[in-house]
Amino acid sequence: PGQGEITGPQSLRLRFISQTRLFLRVTKQYLPHVARLCLISTFLEDGIRMWFQWSEQRDYIDSTWNCGYLLASSFVFLNLLGQLTGCVLVLSRNFVQYACFGLFGIIALQTIAYSILWDLKFLMRNLALGGGLLLLLAESRSEGKSMFAGVPTMRESSPKQYMQLGGRVLLVLMFMTLLHFDASFFSIVQNIVGTALMILVAIGFKTKLAALTLVVWLFAINVYFNAFWTIPVYKPMHDFLKYDFFQTMSVIGGLLLVVALGPGGVSMDEKKKEW
Repeated sequence: PGQGEITGPQSLRLRFISQTRLFLRVTKQYLPHVARLCLISTFLEDGIRMWFQWSEQRDYIDSTWNCGYLLASSFVFLNLLGQLTGCVLVLSRNFVQYACFGLFGIIALQTIAYSILWDLKFLMRNLALGGGLLLLLAESRSEGKSMFAGVPTMRESSPKQYMQLGGRVLLVLMFMTLLHFDASFFSIVQNIVGTALMILVAIGFKTKLAALTLVVWLFAINVYFNAFWTIPVYKPMHDFLKYDFFQTMSVIGGLLLVVALGPGGVSMDEKKKEW
């Protein structure tokens, strides 16, 4: 190699970073749309499931809470209408902030109604889903301000910054549910690498690269472990894996928003610009 030529691991690292930046430039205009579609996928699937399993869902709520036919039916209807309406508004880019608040309410309602509050794994996944909605809310705020392009404004507003910080931290909770505490070599490596990437996303350091890596990793795990299409429809495991699959896709959507929008003002990446 000639003088000053970079070889070995450093060359591979620089090539990987270069290819990642090229990917982000090429997909910049499409990535937010894909992110939103992934993010609302679990609400869309659950709303459709409420329609096709109306009686089962109503009977479950009635037997669990002993609330009667009318209240149980109202709960199912509210979930169906709230989720499908929210999805339509998000995808059409109309009243996105109201849609996000409505979907936050659906998450809170289901957390209580289905006793998720006492199941740590499902609670953490619901919180991660909330983190994705926070990022979507932050994106909608930036879109609203972009209408006044060219008008002098103050630095990025604090609410948006802290929404992005909260969204990043909550998204990390999904990966905490994927850690395996056993002595196998693969699990140890997976835990170390996964934990390092989670920390990078949470503190906002090399955020886009770390988030994109987590997207690839989480998508591969999701397809492998939650392959509901391989299970007959009549088996309960089919619905369980399907729910898990689409909830994971929503967290992937949140991570794609991080890739598309960046970490926001409260992050090490942003502070580096000031240094």
